[in-house]
Amino acid sequence: MELDTVDKVIDFAIKNEQKAAEFYDALAERMDLQSMKDVFIGFANEERGHEAKLKMVKAGNMLLSSEEKVLNLGLADHVKEANLNVKAMSFQEALVVGMNAEKAAFKLYTSLAESTDDPALKELLSGLAQEEAKHKLRFELEYDDLVMQEN
Repeated sequence: MELDTVDKVIDFAIKNEQKAAEFYDALAERMDLQSMKDVFIGFANEERGHEAKLKMVKAGNMLLSSEEKVLNLGLADHVKEANLNVKAMSFQEALVVGMNAEKAAFKLYTSLAESTDDPALKELLSGLAQEEAKHKLRFELEYDDLVMQEN
Protein backbone atom coordinates (compact mmCIF):
# COMPACT_ATOMS: atom_id res chain seq x y z
CA MET A 1 0.00 0.00 0.00
CA GLU A 2 1.42 3.34 -1.02
CA LEU A 3 0.80 6.01 1.62
CA ASP A 4 0.84 8.98 -0.73
CA THR A 5 -2.20 10.89 0.56
CA VAL A 6 -3.33 12.06 3.98
CA ASP A 7 -6.46 9.89 3.73
CA LYS A 8 -4.38 6.79 2.96
CA VAL A 9 -2.09 7.45 5.93
CA ILE A 10 -5.06 7.96 8.25
CA ASP A 11 -6.81 4.85 6.89
CA PHE A 12 -3.59 2.88 7.44
CA ALA A 13 -3.38 4.16 11.02
CA ILE A 14 -7.04 3.29 11.65
CA LYS A 15 -6.44 -0.29 10.48
CA ASN A 16 -3.36 -0.55 12.73
CA GLU A 17 -5.38 0.62 15.73
CA GLN A 18 -8.15 -1.89 14.91
CA LYS A 19 -5.61 -4.74 14.70
CA ALA A 20 -4.04 -3.68 18.00
CA ALA A 21 -7.44 -3.65 19.73
CA GLU A 22 -8.21 -7.13 18.38
CA PHE A 23 -4.80 -8.38 19.57
CA TYR A 24 -5.33 -7.04 23.08
CA ASP A 25 -8.86 -8.49 23.17
CA ALA A 26 -7.39 -11.90 22.28
CA LEU A 27 -4.79 -11.54 25.05
CA ALA A 28 -7.50 -10.58 27.54
CA GLU A 29 -9.49 -13.70 26.68
CA ARG A 30 -6.38 -15.80 27.28
CA MET A 31 -5.60 -14.51 30.78
CA ASP A 32 -6.80 -16.49 33.80
CA LEU A 33 -6.55 -13.72 36.40
CA GLN A 34 -9.17 -10.98 36.15
CA SER A 35 -6.57 -8.29 36.91
CA MET A 36 -4.55 -9.42 33.88
CA LYS A 37 -7.67 -9.51 31.72
CA ASP A 38 -8.47 -5.98 32.84
CA VAL A 39 -5.01 -4.72 31.81
CA PHE A 40 -5.45 -5.98 28.25
CA ILE A 41 -9.09 -4.91 28.03
CA GLY A 42 -7.88 -1.43 29.00
CA PHE A 43 -5.28 -1.46 26.24
CA ALA A 44 -7.86 -2.64 23.70
CA ASN A 45 -10.16 0.19 24.73
CA GLU A 46 -7.35 2.73 24.40
CA GLU A 47 -6.62 1.50 20.87
CA ARG A 48 -10.31 1.88 20.05
CA GLY A 49 -10.06 5.41 21.42
CA HIS A 50 -7.18 6.09 19.04
CA GLU A 51 -9.26 4.70 16.20
CA ALA A 52 -12.13 7.03 17.14
CA LYS A 53 -9.74 10.02 17.28
CA LEU A 54 -8.36 9.14 13.86
CA LYS A 55 -11.86 8.93 12.43
CA MET A 56 -12.62 12.37 13.90
CA VAL A 57 -9.37 13.72 12.41
CA LYS A 58 -10.31 12.25 9.03
CA ALA A 59 -13.73 13.89 9.29
CA GLY A 60 -12.03 17.22 10.03
CA ASN A 61 -13.37 17.45 13.58
CA MET A 62 -10.13 17.15 15.55
CA LEU A 63 -6.36 17.53 15.55
CA LEU A 64 -3.88 15.49 17.59
CA SER A 65 -0.99 17.20 19.34
CA SER A 66 2.55 15.84 19.52
CA GLU A 67 3.93 18.31 22.07
CA GLU A 68 3.95 15.95 25.06
CA LYS A 69 7.09 13.83 25.33
CA VAL A 70 6.78 10.43 27.02
CA LEU A 71 9.25 8.81 29.37
CA ASN A 72 11.04 5.75 27.97
CA LEU A 73 12.24 3.14 30.46
CA GLY A 74 14.04 1.29 27.64
CA LEU A 75 12.85 -2.13 28.81
CA ALA A 76 11.53 -3.02 25.36
CA ASP A 77 15.10 -2.76 24.09
CA HIS A 78 16.36 -5.38 26.54
CA VAL A 79 13.75 -8.12 26.83
CA LYS A 80 13.75 -11.29 24.77
CA GLU A 81 11.04 -11.53 22.11
CA ALA A 82 8.11 -13.57 23.38
CA ASN A 83 6.17 -16.46 21.93
CA LEU A 84 3.68 -15.00 19.43
CA ASN A 85 1.06 -17.73 19.91
CA VAL A 86 -1.59 -15.85 21.91
CA LYS A 87 -3.18 -19.08 23.15
CA ALA A 88 0.07 -20.26 24.75
CA MET A 89 1.31 -16.88 25.99
CA SER A 90 2.03 -16.10 29.63
CA PHE A 91 1.26 -12.68 31.10
CA GLN A 92 4.96 -11.81 31.06
CA GLU A 93 5.27 -12.86 27.40
CA ALA A 94 2.15 -10.86 26.57
CA LEU A 95 3.69 -7.78 28.16
CA VAL A 96 6.86 -8.26 26.11
CA VAL A 97 4.86 -8.62 22.90
CA GLY A 98 2.87 -5.53 23.83
CA MET A 99 6.01 -3.49 24.54
CA ASN A 100 7.52 -4.48 21.22
CA ALA A 101 4.29 -3.87 19.30
CA GLU A 102 3.95 -0.38 20.76
CA LYS A 103 7.64 0.31 20.10
CA ALA A 104 7.14 -0.74 16.46
CA ALA A 105 4.04 1.47 16.16
CA PHE A 106 5.98 4.42 17.64
CA LYS A 107 8.78 3.90 15.10
CA LEU A 108 6.29 3.56 12.25
CA TYR A 109 4.44 6.78 13.06
CA THR A 110 7.72 8.62 13.70
CA SER A 111 9.08 7.46 10.36
CA LEU A 112 5.89 8.44 8.54
CA ALA A 113 5.96 11.87 10.23
CA GLU A 114 9.55 12.39 9.13
CA SER A 115 8.70 11.44 5.56
CA THR A 116 6.03 14.09 4.97
CA ASP A 117 6.29 17.79 4.25
CA ASP A 118 2.64 18.39 5.15
CA PRO A 119 2.71 20.17 8.56
CA ALA A 120 -0.77 18.98 9.62
CA LEU A 121 -0.01 15.38 8.69
CA LYS A 122 3.38 15.59 10.42
CA GLU A 123 1.62 16.85 13.58
CA LEU A 124 -0.99 14.06 13.40
CA LEU A 125 1.61 11.33 12.94
CA SER A 126 3.85 12.73 15.67
CA GLY A 127 0.84 12.77 17.98
CA LEU A 128 0.12 9.14 17.19
CA ALA A 129 3.76 8.27 17.86
CA GLN A 130 3.49 9.85 21.31
CA GLU A 131 0.27 7.93 22.03
CA GLU A 132 2.06 4.68 21.19
CA ALA A 133 5.01 5.72 23.38
CA LYS A 134 2.56 6.12 26.28
CA HIS A 135 1.31 2.58 25.71
CA LYS A 136 4.84 1.21 25.61
CA LEU A 137 5.62 2.95 28.88
CA ARG A 138 2.54 1.41 30.50
CA PHE A 139 3.65 -2.05 29.34
CA GLU A 140 7.15 -1.36 30.65
CA LEU A 141 5.77 -0.31 34.02
CA GLU A 142 3.57 -3.43 34.22
CA TYR A 143 6.56 -5.57 33.25
CA ASP A 144 8.79 -3.85 35.81
CA ASP A 145 6.15 -4.42 38.52
CA LEU A 146 5.81 -8.09 37.53
CA VAL A 147 9.57 -8.71 37.53
CA MET A 148 10.00 -6.89 40.85
CA GLN A 149 7.24 -9.06 42.41
CA GLU A 150 9.04 -12.21 41.27
CA ASN A 151 12.40 -11.16 42.73
